[in-house]
Amino acid sequence: MSISLSSLIFLPIWISTAQIQQGGPDEKEKTTALKDLLSRINLDELMRKDEPPLDFPDTLEGFEYAFNEKGQLRHIKTGEPFVFNYREDLHRWNQKRYEALGEIITKYVYELLEKECHLQKVSIPVDATESEPKSFIFMSEDALTNPQKLMVLIHGSGVVRAGQWARRLIINEDLDSGTQIPFIKRAVDEGYGVIVLNPNENYIEVEKPKMRKQSSADGTDEPAEKRERKDRVSKETKKRRDFYEKYRNPQKEKEMMQLFIRENGSPEEHAVYVWDHFIAQSAAESVFFVAHSYGGLAFVELMIQREADVKSKVTAVALTDSVHNVWHQEAGKTIREWMRENCCNWVSSSEPLDTSVESMLPDCPRVSAGTDRHELTSWKSFPSIFKFFAEASQAKSSSQKPTLTRRSHRIKHEEL
Repeated sequence: MSISLSSLIFLPIWISTAQIQQGGPDEKEKTTALKDLLSRINLDELMRKDEPPLDFPDTLEGFEYAFNEKGQLRHIKTGEPFVFNYREDLHRWNQKRYEALGEIITKYVYELLEKECHLQKVSIPVDATESEPKSFIFMSEDALTNPQKLMVLIHGSGVVRAGQWARRLIINEDLDSGTQIPFIKRAVDEGYGVIVLNPNENYIEVEKPKMRKQSSADGTDEPAEKRERKDRVSKETKKRRDFYEKYRNPQKEKEMMQLFIRENGSPEEHAVYVWDHFIAQSAAESVFFVAHSYGGLAFVELMIQREADVKSKVTAVALTDSVHNVWHQEAGKTIREWMRENCCNWVSSSEPLDTSVESMLPDCPRVSAGTDRHELTSWKSFPSIFKFFAEASQAKSSSQKPTLTRRSHRIKHEEL
């Protein structure tokens, strides 16, 4: 176990203080001297020797990383993958560095959505004032006018933003597995309009205003001696608290507060808002959803709130390791029946892709995504999802129920 420089410096002082406090009144002068010594130590300077400043580059080039022709993040000089433990025994600093890189990755993916996928960034709420917090989604140029097909993509919870499935995959694997870009490009090639939701962009952060100190009451009825003693105790308590806080977190970050975005304060609210203002207004005869993890829960909530509209417009839904629960979300019988006929959930499993997986829940069929890694389920089930949509679209055009992917694959598996 490593011991920091600051611990080595403070340890003898703490021991001496404890020994002195056990002594008699004659030791008070030594205690006062030690307290004075502690107050003179420059904690900022001391702790900076333990933890480097939390000051990171704001570009990939600044981090000395770039994506190669395979979409893999590699060090510009060494060609090595990203290293999380850049500084040993400094987990907090390494984590902050990783988060800073993650913010750059988010902006990088936004740029790819606009430049490579040719999507348009659309602000929400649609009637937002100049001063209120705003979010955004991405849409293809024909998203609202395409008369045939519209694909809607919803990612899961956490730090991911529009266009991403998993930040970890983008950084450690490649752009194809970690982003929605392959889905978008293939959808456009196959004649779909596209809408990319941004369900985790629920608020903006601003610096918390400093609280003004409230003047204490006169206490005119309180004896002067008692009032002075209370003030002295209060000052000592504040001094100790400040001392501890400065030692615990010498690189104190700004205190932030959250300002939530109107009608988009949660993934569920966001899904309903985008449905009402965009998807429901689209010209597409058939709408298809791809929803990963918590995105599946958001879709089920959308169904609960807009059941009739969703049933009339949505043709098929591909869920990837969805965390929805029809019991907890109180989805009615008619919703469960519709999901059984029109949804399929590709779940994490060690079974081959599309192998039927039993479920205790009475909702949609579950099949294996061909991987036991939750974050990889969308990418691994990519070809099966487009086949599922094609079958559902063909069945709708011929006024037949869609033949689910899992059924055809299960028959082949049994025959083998």
